Amino acid sequence: MATDPHLEQRFISPLLAALSALGGSGKRAVVALNGPVGSGKTTLCRQLQQRAAAQGLLLAVASIDDFYLPWEQRIKALAGNQFGVSRVLPGSHDAGLAQACVDGWQRGGKLRLPRFDKSLRGGQGDRAGEILVEADVLLLEGWLLGCRPLVSQPAGSPAMAEGGSRWDRALVAYQPLWQLFEQLWLLRPERWSMARRWRFQAEARQRRRGEDWLPAMELERLVRSSLESLPPDRYQDPLIEIATCTATLDGRRRWLAGSGAS
Repeated sequence: MATDPHLEQRFISPLLAALSALGGSGKRAVVALNGPVGSGKTTLCRQLQQRAAAQGLLLAVASIDDFYLPWEQRIKALAGNQFGVSRVLPGSHDAGLAQACVDGWQRGGKLRLPRFDKSLRGGQGDRAGEILVEADVLLLEGWLLGCRPLVSQPAGSPAMAEGGSRWDRALVAYQPLWQLFEQLWLLRPERWSMARRWRFQAEARQRRRGEDWLPAMELERLVRSSLESLPPDRYQDPLIEIATCTATLDGRRRWLAGSGAS
């Protein structure tokens, strides 16, 4: 993805510059990177971390998935969900823990980050300890970062009438964490159906490398849960208005269009 010259010029380089500026300011800022499953967020973050290190910037990278609830709590939180999944969905993360980790770091301590191992529990995943890191700035990535609940809107509004789903209500717990974001950057597909293709392609690459992978049916459930629990037209599209920068990708994850701060 980073080899696309347009994406490099209009999104990756500006993001690195923003991270460098925030890191040099001493603010201990949190920058959020929102993108659908399979869009290449993990690869992009790894590249940014390497390039930041070459500049002397201590860039910490974390995923919202690192903050999944421990197994027993997660299963209870998602019990009876219509997608048959044990993670991904709003409510499967410990947003309070994420906020506490950021708070402690911004008060001057080291950044404490839990780690999640997807190979545990027969592929369902579980907590796998934590790490303490020195950081000038934190880049947090995830598919639902910044999404706001419809139920938070004024009573009697059309959005309120449509809202109130289990997953919409779960978003309320994330809002204090979202408020800590200094900036929000968006990776978006030309069509939301592309997320499924990207995720299956990524899984195929993992399988060829001999890494852990999921059966097709289970993978289908995970992708479906991200697209249907928070329909993109109601939860992702509104983020364009508040995003620092947006990149739109085609089916091969090549850059199509981009925009600066709104």
